[in-house]
Amino acid sequence: MRHLISIADLGRDEVEGLLESAARLARTDERLPALRGKLVLSLFFEPSTRTSSSFELAAKRLSADVMSLKASGSSVDKGESLKDTVLTLTQYAPAAIVVRHPHIGAPELVARHSGAAVVNAGDGKRQHPTQALLDLFTIRESLGRLEGLHVAIVGDVLHSRVARSLVQALGLVGARTTLVGPPTLLPRGIEALGCETSTEIGAIADADVVYVLRMQRERMESAFVPSLREYAARWGVTPERLRPGQKVMHPGPINRGVEIDGRVADSPDSLILEQVRAGLAVRMAVLQELLAARPALEVVA
Repeated sequence: MRHLISIADLGRDEVEGLLESAARLARTDERLPALRGKLVLSLFFEPSTRTSSSFELAAKRLSADVMSLKASGSSVDKGESLKDTVLTLTQYAPAAIVVRHPHIGAPELVARHSGAAVVNAGDGKRQHPTQALLDLFTIRESLGRLEGLHVAIVGDVLHSRVARSLVQALGLVGARTTLVGPPTLLPRGIEALGCETSTEIGAIADADVVYVLRMQRERMESAFVPSLREYAARWGVTPERLRPGQKVMHPGPINRGVEIDGRVADSPDSLILEQVRAGLAVRMAVLQELLAARPALEVVA
């Protein structure tokens, strides 16, 4: 594996190998020497709590050196392009660059202008592969399998890179996916990824896992639903809409009372905090797979 930019970069065997590696890494809190002497750059041009913190901690747990850059306060605020930022930072010879960017295709640009392994931590509404991997890990740890499960993904699918990556990942491991939400928030032609769609919240009834997405208002240039109150009334995930034992997930951040009832988020069947814990182990597994056998890089001119 040269880079991890999309779930499409992986086959089923590679996904299962990463999940097995993550399971081993999750059993230890010790710092491991796997990436000692290697530099991991963390470049986040959009806000992040879970992804940025878990990638940084993952790199440190593997004994890598870590340098983090946020757009705010950097030369990006002065108009510097992504290409020039990458060309500048590659003079420090990073082994890996973890990048989140609002524009689709940014990770490929980073890969073209650096000799580092690139991990996509989210590009626009296209892909977020490590989120999908940690979600698979969480489901497998909770339910003991992935093959044959039914996952209903509910909410703003249109603007969700999480949904696109997760649909592809679930398809790789033999799980079935149904996307549920308002017609305006279900992308036209999304079924080509191998999923079903429904505009009725009742479609979650027979799912093993209900995966809830927030309304991404920062990506909306117009109104896609009449109001958040109406959205919550028609598509919000509440205790009354779930059956006992249905597992509930959410990639965060949560908007309680909109896409998910607080009682659901805090219930014994909620796997939301398990997802956060899984993020560390899975991102350690990804960095280790990309870098453990990789020689130190020379500075790229």
